Amino acid sequence: MKRFLVLALVVACGPSGSSGIDQTTTPNGPPPAMERLRFNQLAVRLNLPIFWEADRNDNGQPDADEMRTLAFYPQAPAWVGADGAPTPAFTAARDAILAASTEPPTSDERQRLVRLELETTAPTLLHTDLSTLPPAHRAFAQKMLVVGGLMDRLYARQVGMTALEDQVADDAASRSLFRRNWGSDCLGPHTENEAACSAIEGHPAQPVDVYPAALQTDGFCGRLTSQPNAAELSTPFTVVRAGEGEGALRAVPYTEAYPEMAEVASALREAVAAIQADPEEAALVAYLEAAAQAFTTNQWEPADEAWAAMNARNSKWYVRVAPDEVYWDPCALKAGFHMTFARIDTGSLVWQDRLTPIQGDMENSLAALAPDVYEAREVAFHMPDFIAIVSNHGDDRDPFGATIGQSLPNWGPVAIQGRGRTVAMTNLYTDTDSLARGQQTAASLLSPETMALYTSSPEAGLMSTILHEATHNLGPANEYKVNDRNDTEIFGGGMASMLEELKAQSGALFFVELLRERGILTEQAAHETYLDSMVWTFGHVSRGMYTASGNRKAYSQLAAIQLGWLMENGVVEWDPEAQAANGEDRGAFTIHFDQFAAKAAELMAIVVRIKAAGDKPAADALAARYVDGDVVPMQTITERHLRQPRGSFVFSIDP
Repeated sequence: MKRFLVLALVVACGPSGSSGIDQTTTPNGPPPAMERLRFNQLAVRLNLPIFWEADRNDNGQPDADEMRTLAFYPQAPAWVGADGAPTPAFTAARDAILAASTEPPTSDERQRLVRLELETTAPTLLHTDLSTLPPAHRAFAQKMLVVGGLMDRLYARQVGMTALEDQVADDAASRSLFRRNWGSDCLGPHTENEAACSAIEGHPAQPVDVYPAALQTDGFCGRLTSQPNAAELSTPFTVVRAGEGEGALRAVPYTEAYPEMAEVASALREAVAAIQADPEEAALVAYLEAAAQAFTTNQWEPADEAWAAMNARNSKWYVRVAPDEVYWDPCALKAGFHMTFARIDTGSLVWQDRLTPIQGDMENSLAALAPDVYEAREVAFHMPDFIAIVSNHGDDRDPFGATIGQSLPNWGPVAIQGRGRTVAMTNLYTDTDSLARGQQTAASLLSPETMALYTSSPEAGLMSTILHEATHNLGPANEYKVNDRNDTEIFGGGMASMLEELKAQSGALFFVELLRERGILTEQAAHETYLDSMVWTFGHVSRGMYTASGNRKAYSQLAAIQLGWLMENGVVEWDPEAQAANGEDRGAFTIHFDQFAAKAAELMAIVVRIKAAGDKPAADALAARYVDGDVVPMQTITERHLRQPRGSFVFSIDP
């Protein structure tokens, strides 16, 4: 399970409709000045792997030595030559971007919408320099990037992208959208519901590969779970294919459906050969060898065991390469291929030493909220490792936003026994632009007195992530059964995923008071953590409650439930006439921190009871009131978020 953060970026453009470009220049003078954001937006639209990192000399010009070459594009040109001069590739890319900035709007409606999606995004750079690593580690990293490319190919096939690639329109914007969005659909807030917005003429459907295409009509997930062999068809590491007899379906193991998994296994063994030169990486070697075996057998439990034995003390690297999360699947059943590749941030050791001794107390305090339906169990999970992302692949690399925390695995003995690993990503949203976007958005929605406690320091958000991910390992989780039925069988895949994330994020509120009582957090830090969590809900509410195809958005729905419930219970007050902290907007939220701890416990009790008792009517009632009802001022929240482009991570890696 994972926790997303969604932020918007402050736009430094001219008046509405302007390009942000200074058109005043002499015919033989320098190129026209351009805002850095606009340059990077147009580079995405033109499908160019270039990113203007900073205007270091403050000349308003995109200079070659200020550029980064981006990963996950078909080419990787250099922008500066060996002599230090701009390369022809840079000149061509810069001139193409400048030309695009002045060209008239297209008359083609599909292309106009595709451009709108790409040009209202805020590309956000995640740069990693591997060039100074010791030789064995540098060679290992380069091998792992090869593994990541193979995982991208697997995921592209899994989500149905590969089947459509020959139909992509022959223009740069369509190719860029198709590459970034893992398919032809537009996913931006301005365009996801526009029927004409697609990388392919006619906007054909993109059936996922894990179910027969003919099956994927309205309501097919329900029909799937009503099959006589529904339990078999719902297993996470299989695809569903037509069986013998009319309407019959059968489950096929991933290794049979995707024979290219053998290539991943081979590449992982090459990575093992590279890192074996460092005797201190024995735990990493053991995991990679087990993962390679899993990609040939489809048996993931041995790899989970080896992975759970890794930690921030026995490896300098964090690697997770497997099929894991189900959010991408319209039925929320099948595990998506992904790879997280990161370096360990040893700052996590301090928090592990503080929180590991109270794991049992956390479980007991949660169970005490609903003793008649849930009994505390022994827990011994890893407290979060802090990791610095190098690259994300497959299901990890989202078109918008990013995963800021994750707890895995989701199935098997390691998960059932609470021995999984939890991580918090520490190098996301730490750049100046990201910090500015958070502050601007908060100031448009919070009252001045609440905004006074807002901090751009990452500690509050990191604490929320730590507690969110820890809570995934506590209480009734995915493998918990009620009358021999798991949560997917009781609630359905989409609702089950949302409830598990609601449990985790409610834990991020509930356990704050426990940490304050133990002296781990000060009262101010506790309040800052509460505030960060509420600002987090605003971002996810702004994304809408359902996908264009009608599937639940787990984080958006849990955010609406939390925010709406806290509004009705006096913790969060919405005054449509109050002036916001930015001095411009009318309508603002005020948080009453003196009531937060008690009400967070009440909310946590509700969620634990729903999951532990398998109370589907109560779950449906929460969603009906706060997701589909009018308690939360969703339109206002969305409008204020959509003034600014949504962040989209781009990656640059020095090998």
